Amino acid sequence: MRWQVQEAKQRFSEMLRAAEAGEPQIVTKHGEAVAVIIDIGEYHRLTGQSGTLMEYLRAEPLIDADFKPERRADLPRDVGLAV
Repeated sequence: MRWQVQEAKQRFSEMLRAAEAGEPQIVTKHGEAVAVIIDIGEYHRLTGQSGTLMEYLRAEPLIDADFKPERRADLPRDVGLAV
């Protein structure tokens, strides 16, 4: 989406929502592109900056959010702890 500076000022919240949704927003001045508004996660990816471990794990597309590991039903074995 392209925005003239004046329109970008007036509809800044709308522009931010679109950027957060993954749609880069281009701001123009006198018909020439001067800036791009992008999601902060995309900015970090492009600049090579890493976030927290939790941000990394949440962004990982290969993780199945519904994954539940199976737990063994049998009891643990006895361990002798002689003193």
